[in-house]
Amino acid sequence: MATMVQALRMALHYGEKNLGLAEVFGEDVGPPLGGVFTGTQGVECSWNSPLDERGIIGAAMGLAFAGRRCVAEIQFCDYIFNTIDLLKLAGNQCWASNGDWNMPMTVMTPVGSGIRGSIYHSHSFDAMMTHIPGWKIVMPSTPLDAYGLMLSCLKDPNPTMFLIPKALTRMRGEEQIPGEPALTPEGEKELRAMIDAPLGDRSQWKPRWPKLTEYVVPIGQGKIVREGEQVTVVSYGRTLPLCAQAADQLRAEGISAEVIDMRTLWPYDWEMISQSIRKTGRVVFVNEDTEVTNFGEHLVRRTVDELFYELEARPKLVAGAFTPGVGLADVLEVASVPQLSTIADAIREVAHEKA
Repeated sequence: MATMVQALRMALHYGEKNLGLAEVFGEDVGPPLGGVFTGTQGVECSWNSPLDERGIIGAAMGLAFAGRRCVAEIQFCDYIFNTIDLLKLAGNQCWASNGDWNMPMTVMTPVGSGIRGSIYHSHSFDAMMTHIPGWKIVMPSTPLDAYGLMLSCLKDPNPTMFLIPKALTRMRGEEQIPGEPALTPEGEKELRAMIDAPLGDRSQWKPRWPKLTEYVVPIGQGKIVREGEQVTVVSYGRTLPLCAQAADQLRAEGISAEVIDMRTLWPYDWEMISQSIRKTGRVVFVNEDTEVTNFGEHLVRRTVDELFYELEARPKLVAGAFTPGVGLADVLEVASVPQLSTIADAIREVAHEKA
């Protein structure tokens, strides 16, 4: 039962051994720490960069132009905003060169709330990133999807953005990553002993990687995680497990909610989403980015444009509060972003609304 960070480590190791991954770098990404969330611990081609986000993105672009497939980590997405112009440049290279120039680079960065990170370590980046054309953008909600989406990113010839929901980094999966030990408490301990560095002196530590095999989640393919008939709930990242829990709770009230995990924000699986909305006639979009110019607002607009006459109720968006940051105190963080109760209330409201 790997955690999401363990899944990322295994994916990066598989990439450096099988997919031509040549460089993994960022602030504290190399030994001894292996990333602030330990997502690069034990990866052979990892190294520590200077504390310079623009330098990290610029180096990734240069390496990718030279044909060296790389993964660059921005330690927290709160510090990626000063690289927006470089991200725009990276995104337009294939288009501007009419397909002659590729950039095999992946940027990964932790996003969102969940660790009481306050105003400097709790921002979301999904809406901002979807404003930058030319990138494929993924955000997993399970360890297995994290593994499969990272392998898809490492196979892509052009820029990919891997958004890591930091609240889920220690969450254990219910599905086995190909090659990891058995999904038992004993298997969990065995995996920790194999790939988790010990506390203290790590100078002589080397991981013992499982015999990993390829598992790919295609970019652009969503997943129905709960079947339902009355209302569609579309989410990703941290809020996806909350939507699934809300759907489970509401079944006791006779509300049948279908929950879709987008997994990819661009290009997204509109065919899956629209088919579900046509079936249920009702939809709630959920994420924790701030509500103004939220990516969910784009999905609401497209729903109204294309499915207006098939709707039985108004589409609803559940999103983060439009505040400059997320508060440090528990009560402030809880009030800043969607919680299980607010998601359940929104689903209940839309399910009962009369056209």
